[in-house]
Amino acid sequence: MVPLIRSGDVVTVAPVDPSKLEVGDIVLARVAGTVYLHLVSGLDPAKGRVQISNNRGRINGWTGRERVFGICVAVKGESRPGALAKAVPQEPDEEDSDR
Repeated sequence: MVPLIRSGDVVTVAPVDPSKLEVGDIVLARVAGTVYLHLVSGLDPAKGRVQISNNRGRINGWTGRERVFGICVAVKGESRPGALAKAVPQEPDEEDSDR
């Protein structure tokens, strides 16, 4: 994903509401049994699928929304504009609520 994300960069990923995805989002998706970060390059809401690509213009293909697990909300501590609004709100853990 260079130059957006370089090898060794720390990224923050949050669960995503797939209905809120837009072209240009970076998502965590399962492809052929492996989970990768991919760039969203197309959407097909009628068929419930997302086109994923690398950042060099190569289209990897279509995958079902159910295989998109998260959205990249930050890279090296820098927030990705608009990404957090697409995340699924998380319930606090019981351990966290006791603090």
